[in-house]
Amino acid sequence: MIGIDQIASAVQGMTAGSGATVLSGLPGSGSETTAAVPFAGVFQAMAQQTAALDKKASDTVTGLLNGSGVEVHDAMIATQKADMAFELALQVRNKAVGAYQQMLSMQF
Repeated sequence: MIGIDQIASAVQGMTAGSGATVLSGLPGSGSETTAAVPFAGVFQAMAQQTAALDKKASDTVTGLLNGSGVEVHDAMIATQKADMAFELALQVRNKAVGAYQQMLSMQF
């Protein structure tokens, strides 16, 4: 089973166009103090960043179709970043649901 630290280190390698980490609220990303980020905060940050990347991809594709100076490769890169962020969020959700279901099936 994959741990949250492994997810954080994998996501930390992904960068947005400005060079900032995609999920800047994750532990170890350098944007926090020494206190740990709550588990729900990781999901919230992931959802916010995924939505931001999706909006950017939508805006670049719209700009490409309107002919407002957006290059094809910029639209493709933004679309791929949004797709990768969504796939990561989906897999993290699947792992969290699987762990929750496994805990529910435990008998004490």
